[in-house]
Amino acid sequence: MIGPRFVLRLAWREARAARRKLWLLTGSVSAGVAALVAINSFTENLTRSVAAQSQALLGADLVVAVRAGLPPGPSKWIDSVIAPRTGRPAGSRAQVASFPGMAYVPRNAGVRLVQVKAVEPGYPFYGKILTEPAGHWADLASPGRVLVDPSLLTALNATVGDTLALGKGRFVISATVLNVPGDVGVATAFGPRVFMAAADLPATELVRFGSRVDYETFVKLPVAAEAQKIADAKRLAFRTERVRIRTVEDDRENLTDTLARLGNYLGLVALIALLLGGLGVASATHVFIQQKLDTIAVLRCLGATSLEVFAIYLVQAVAMGLLGSAVGALLGLGVQAVLPALVKDLLPVDVQVSLAPRAILMGLGLGLWVSAVFALMPLLGVRRISPLATLRRQFETTPGRRDPLTWLAGGLLAASVVALSIVQVGNPRDGFFFAGGIAVVVLVLWLASLGMIRAVRRWFPASWPYLWRQGLANLYRPANQTVTVVLALGFGGFLLSTLFLVQHNLLREFRIGGLADRPNLMLFDIQPDQQRGVAEMLAAAGHPGSGMVPIVPMRIASLKGRPVVVDTVRPDSAAAPPERGRGRGGNRPSGGWAVRREYRSTYRDSVTASEKIVAGSWWKPGSKPEAGAAALISLDEDIAQDIGAGLGDEIVWDVQGVKIPTKVANLRRVDWGRFQTNFFVVFQNGVLDAAPQMLVTLTRVDSAAARGRLQRQVAERYPNVSAIDLSQVQQAIESVLGKAALAVRFLAFFSLAAGTIVLVGAVTTARFQRMREGVLLKTLGATRYQVLRILFAEYAALGTLSAATAIVLSSSAGWALAKWLFEVRFDLPILSLTGLTLGCIALTLAVGLWNSGEVLRKSPLAILREEG
Repeated sequence: MIGPRFVLRLAWREARAARRKLWLLTGSVSAGVAALVAINSFTENLTRSVAAQSQALLGADLVVAVRAGLPPGPSKWIDSVIAPRTGRPAGSRAQVASFPGMAYVPRNAGVRLVQVKAVEPGYPFYGKILTEPAGHWADLASPGRVLVDPSLLTALNATVGDTLALGKGRFVISATVLNVPGDVGVATAFGPRVFMAAADLPATELVRFGSRVDYETFVKLPVAAEAQKIADAKRLAFRTERVRIRTVEDDRENLTDTLARLGNYLGLVALIALLLGGLGVASATHVFIQQKLDTIAVLRCLGATSLEVFAIYLVQAVAMGLLGSAVGALLGLGVQAVLPALVKDLLPVDVQVSLAPRAILMGLGLGLWVSAVFALMPLLGVRRISPLATLRRQFETTPGRRDPLTWLAGGLLAASVVALSIVQVGNPRDGFFFAGGIAVVVLVLWLASLGMIRAVRRWFPASWPYLWRQGLANLYRPANQTVTVVLALGFGGFLLSTLFLVQHNLLREFRIGGLADRPNLMLFDIQPDQQRGVAEMLAAAGHPGSGMVPIVPMRIASLKGRPVVVDTVRPDSAAAPPERGRGRGGNRPSGGWAVRREYRSTYRDSVTASEKIVAGSWWKPGSKPEAGAAALISLDEDIAQDIGAGLGDEIVWDVQGVKIPTKVANLRRVDWGRFQTNFFVVFQNGVLDAAPQMLVTLTRVDSAAARGRLQRQVAERYPNVSAIDLSQVQQAIESVLGKAALAVRFLAFFSLAAGTIVLVGAVTTARFQRMREGVLLKTLGATRYQVLRILFAEYAALGTLSAATAIVLSSSAGWALAKWLFEVRFDLPILSLTGLTLGCIALTLAVGLWNSGEVLRKSPLAILREEG
């Protein structure tokens, strides 16, 4: 028995002698570990930053939010909690009113939809608002001044000091706002903000009965630590008055959970890179062992047991994996410093970069484990190499019978992938689904590579020129790397192309510029007495609208005889979920929120082109409900499912305090991707005619200059009417999705990098076989150019197969995501995918030919001397 000491010494000596071969094993792990450490470190830093800045993010100890004005009860309660008491000073309150409006500079021709924020003195109580020039936030204490986002100056070609028209009011632009507590950079993409003093709000005449205004009262308590206790005591009671309370702790928990989940799912992209690195480890180990068969057989002759030989090379693999993990961890620390800059516009906090020991240790551990598990299967063959292999090496290059332990190693590998997925995503169900998706992709890529090998053998193009035939024959020669290359590059290409397809199809729903039948200008908040004037203005400009559509806000008072109660809301539900697009391009709200939410409904006698009746029937045109009878309504089929309503069910609506009983007459399927005025609920005529309402109309103006002139005319004549240029909405959506996609693509490139390293390893580890082929070909008279063409044919075939399989897989995945998750119409961008395919082929050729340069440069005699 040789002993453990000899095992370690020989493992060290073997590693020193094979540095060039083993660095690929090290590099395979490094890319994946770097991505994991970067993501997990970034997530930890983000969590710490949220905890440190949470009070500044909210700007107060608690916030009381409501629409249509704060009721007397909650207002008196706020006064009571901030009142001075014995031994403590008084607190403070400041209200912020937010609503959309149209702004323009009188000396210029432009106009822009803005988000107006009318603030009372004192806001914010925590955090600092940065302005340019610095220190000008206090200017709001002076009447007639506003602060704006820098993008508004660009849009209106204005400068600080210009006069800004907002409704009937005229204000001096005092400064630009660079940062606000809890600010998200992309929030201004849908409309720059204008900050004004609440005392100046009446001068605009923009807030009137029926206007949609959000009110938030920011409260600074005498004792900040009591905020959560005070909020929990009143949260449920205020729900009956549609008043919501948020605290620092609520925002911190919600934001931390959301960002942690985001980090976990981004980490899955990094995990793919690590698993690809594991594939590289397995490939490098397999070829390395094949080249060491003579050495292993000699060791067996000298008395080494099969277990000791196995231990020697396992120690090598683990040591190289540990080295690769350490290098990857260092790279990851560098990458995490770059990530905050990539996603800064998507985050409400300034991420403070610091070391994250847990993330580093996790990256090292996972890298080490992946190296060991993936190296295990090729290393098991070492145990079956007998001493006689020294004599019959040229006749027996691989062990013959299958080792039962390979099944155990395969099971351990599969369990490891599942466990790693669960650890990274933090959810067993999602982890299993992710691991299953990986298994499907790997299986398809593996079958595609095997199918290519068999197809080339079965239908070998015997009539092709010799050089092409020789290149294709390399795909199934002994010790070929076809499967490894297809798996590595195919997986990286699959990930990148899937991300591209998802982004393309999401953005496609909002592209309106080249579609002549889609409106590109929306006018809303039109009051009934303004209907005729706005219609005449549109007609005079040669752009008649699609018709005035009334919108009436309401809530469900009772459903199928059961009142909608609000005391079932969990205390930690500080804020209602954000409203999202439905059906195409959005997610469905949860059932409870779907019942409690505010609806904006309409009334009409006909079905629109974007709707289709799927159950029941439409009411007769011109019909009205009989006295005392329930009015007929039509529900979107998805919202009906969410609230649990069907044909014939009774729903009582609360319309500005008036209860209106209705009965479901039909269900509609709505194409939410079309730029039309679509609604969840449509009423029969004669029910909502007298209800407080606003009107909206859509039109199309092809010229951007004409759209601007029309918006300006509307803003000057009807200041309360807001006009949305839908082409600007499209640009905003593309900007937001583009910024989010940039971070994901950045991580996806780690997968491509890992695949490239595996490709380099596959080419390099097959160097000796290629040397022998090159010697033979050159000895027989082949020129360097001919050898180059043979290599070109081989790598072109490998790149084409990898790219084609990746595109087919990503097209299937993209279609499934578009149909079942995002619910958008799927489109296949042929030109873009063709470019991606050519890029993958070019990468394969570049790496393959670069690594094969030695075969082309050296003479047969030099290579024979090296082998001798």
